[in-house]
Amino acid sequence: MEQFVEHLIENLKVIDDWVWGPVMLVLLVGTGIFLTFRYKFQTWRRLPYALRLTLSKEARTTKHGEGDVSPFACLCTALAATIGTGNIVGVASALAAGGPGALVWMWISAAFGITSKFTECMLAVKYRTVNDRNEMLGGPMVTMERALPWKKFGKVLAVLFAFFAVIASFGIGNLTQGNSIATAFKTMANVPMWAVGIVVGVLTLVIVVGGLKSISRVSSLVVPIMAVFYVLGGVVIIAVHVNQLPDAIVTMFRMAFSVKAVGGGIAGSVVASMMQAMSKGVARGCFSNEAGMGSAAITASAATTDNHVRQGYINMTGTFWDTFIVCSVTGLAILTSGVMDRVRDASGKVVLKGADLTIAAFQSTIGPVGGWLVAVALALFAFSTILGWEYHGEKALEYLTASTGAAMIYRIIFSVIAFVGCVTAFEIAWDISDILNALMIVPNAICMLLLSGEVARDIKEFEAIREQEEQSKAS
Repeated sequence: MEQFVEHLIENLKVIDDWVWGPVMLVLLVGTGIFLTFRYKFQTWRRLPYALRLTLSKEARTTKHGEGDVSPFACLCTALAATIGTGNIVGVASALAAGGPGALVWMWISAAFGITSKFTECMLAVKYRTVNDRNEMLGGPMVTMERALPWKKFGKVLAVLFAFFAVIASFGIGNLTQGNSIATAFKTMANVPMWAVGIVVGVLTLVIVVGGLKSISRVSSLVVPIMAVFYVLGGVVIIAVHVNQLPDAIVTMFRMAFSVKAVGGGIAGSVVASMMQAMSKGVARGCFSNEAGMGSAAITASAATTDNHVRQGYINMTGTFWDTFIVCSVTGLAILTSGVMDRVRDASGKVVLKGADLTIAAFQSTIGPVGGWLVAVALALFAFSTILGWEYHGEKALEYLTASTGAAMIYRIIFSVIAFVGCVTAFEIAWDISDILNALMIVPNAICMLLLSGEVARDIKEFEAIREQEEQSKAS
């Protein structure tokens, strides 16, 4: 059995490296770059407006427009699916495999990913429909079918995306999350992974049975509170080692654009080239913020809103909060704390990775409390991600079956898979998720590129509305 698992891991790594090769990197980041220029950098220019809108009282109400939950609850549910293991385990894994430069590539991909997130979410709200339970159904699959002028082509893309989303919900949204929760508690308190799996599986089923409103209530409470505590803990570590911060930043950018494998200093024993930094940074960045994947758009379509562009702005802030805040805190805490020296042993074998690396960074500065902070944050982030992705997968399945009847069966199976994820090998879970991420990106990127002209026109029309609202508030 051990030989079979080792062989499977090797094959998955080969597929993962091929999938996340130059073609995928160009498609993912290139799409974001193209859209950003096509919209004349409007998403960047309107980021302050979007952040204010997200934190406003209006975002917490359901008084304006139609939908299932408030814009803020919708964003929290989308963030629940994105702020997860990618922010703690994914960042650490990227640094261990791709070097400090991987964090720079996370930032680069996220900067353009903001535009991709805006596009997919805006379109999802614009083209959403209502199902037989009077609930919103939307996302890239609905957009592809309803918006693309070539109906057969659009239908093929829609079916492919929905199929990949259902399968991915068991990977990125379930296996890796459960695996990281179980690993963290095994490291901190030697809790058996199967025991953690039972708790995670049962809690998942209890919450998802209530549907989106139940999921959004939990997400709206857990995500903001835990994010604040985790970020504050990370900021404390960076502040304690603030004298190391300049060297860390210099090393990050040097290794991000170095064609030769370099190491030493803040990088510790990690040696990585520019391509390794780029590949791991973009892949883990995508895993973390999901910009360009289309998953967040499924949740965005449930928001109560009177304008699809407005909701697109709200949802695009998810990439900002996820990568530029939470991921940055994790990465800089690891780099400034000095634990990169412990990533590999004398023989060059990786001995500290994933959650263990982040836990080591926090423990090295604030002791056992730091380790527990990471473990609890990881558990809550990962669990909220499981809940958010259950909704994504359920809606994708609803689209494929054209029925809401399979929802309860899916919820039960999803909860069982959450248990399985807790006892699955780390490498298998992550490599499967990386591969599934890429499969979702392809049809979604094609759809966004083909509809970019329509999106640009809608942005221009909304600018007149936004300016009128600003003038009305000023007066």
